[in-house]
Amino acid sequence: MNLNLRVLAGPYQGRVFTFTQADTFLIGRTTDSHLYLPEDRFFSRHHCILEITPPHCRLRDLGSTNGTFVNGQRVSEADLKNGDRIQGGETVLLVEVGEVPEQSPDPDAEELKSTVVSVECLNCGRYDQAQASAAGERMSFLCEDCRIELKNAPQPIPGYDMVRVLGRGGMGCVMLGRDQKTGKTVAIKTLLPEFAVTDKAMKRFMREIDVASALKHANIVDFIDRGTHNGVVYLITEFIDGPDAAKLADQRGGQLPTPEALDIISQVLDALAYAHSLGYIHRDIKDQNILVSGTWPNARAKLTDFGLAKSFTQSGMSGVTMAGEMAGTLAYMPPEQLRNFRDVKPQSDIYAVGMTAYSLLTNELALNIARKCSMAETIKAIFEQPIVPLRQRAPHIPLKVCEIIERALVKDPTQRWQSAAAMRNALAHSG
Repeated sequence: MNLNLRVLAGPYQGRVFTFTQADTFLIGRTTDSHLYLPEDRFFSRHHCILEITPPHCRLRDLGSTNGTFVNGQRVSEADLKNGDRIQGGETVLLVEVGEVPEQSPDPDAEELKSTVVSVECLNCGRYDQAQASAAGERMSFLCEDCRIELKNAPQPIPGYDMVRVLGRGGMGCVMLGRDQKTGKTVAIKTLLPEFAVTDKAMKRFMREIDVASALKHANIVDFIDRGTHNGVVYLITEFIDGPDAAKLADQRGGQLPTPEALDIISQVLDALAYAHSLGYIHRDIKDQNILVSGTWPNARAKLTDFGLAKSFTQSGMSGVTMAGEMAGTLAYMPPEQLRNFRDVKPQSDIYAVGMTAYSLLTNELALNIARKCSMAETIKAIFEQPIVPLRQRAPHIPLKVCEIIERALVKDPTQRWQSAAAMRNALAHSG
């Protein structure tokens, strides 16, 4: 399935931007924009961003002065469909969703052919419609009502006893379970596809999970099993008997003592040094994805959900690249990850580690935004705002530590720590 943005009017008239997998597309007057419009005075520096996971596309206006219009109506946010027209200033984009006709050697030369098929909810049997590559394509689908129901009341997974729900998130929920054969305690994460998913995309997702499961490290949660059941994707991992770092900080009144926070961050950096050496990027480091067992100074921190955000999105299970994200956790994402969702390097994880360290030490975001501000405000801040100096929020933290964390948060990735090991070593010698 492809998605085209065809430029009907403006400086780029006639150009076609084609997307075959999850990506982002930034429009504005800055050189880092994908559609760079420096001469159009109607555009803001960072005007709007499109989150694309073919066949789905969501537009977010980034607080532009003159607005973004879809089919003639000014919008702050809109889910786009085949045939919609986006306009800002003199530029008009046409959204095209579908497949490239077989006889066309050039995907830019032809309009896409769109196929709509009937899909059946695997939980309740209700029918709906979805975009597909061909009329006979097989797809897994859960209707919206069943997604809500299964998040609130998850169903048993074959081979495992369900003990209790540990937490709920944008993709599904996490439960404490027990392996019926071995009696071993495990964590069960259920993922609820937001849209109909092709068999091909589901197999690709499972392959990526299998690849990530090869990571074996003392500071990475062990992967045990995966599968699907009645449309629900499930992942089985080791159970960590302890809170995540965000809850641990809450237990301490909102922030952790400096030595305890730095110990957790150092262990996370150990995990990343190992994973990055093997070519793996986490992409979603935040307080909630660090599980902590034991008590300091003998606590063990473990990273969970390695690569899961990318795999879930690129398989098409999540409608767009930021689906399920809350602005508070989106704020941990570096600018280059917003601009180029697919091609992310180790320095992006290092930025997120810096954001996590800042949060654990101060109970505040490094950017001057509220945790419950809009997603558009957060994205704009990521691109444009300098961080609030750490010592301004926490004067008691040693200057050397502040410098190490703030270097991780530089917007230019080439100016950050270039490896997790380097940042880990710097922290080890900061006292």
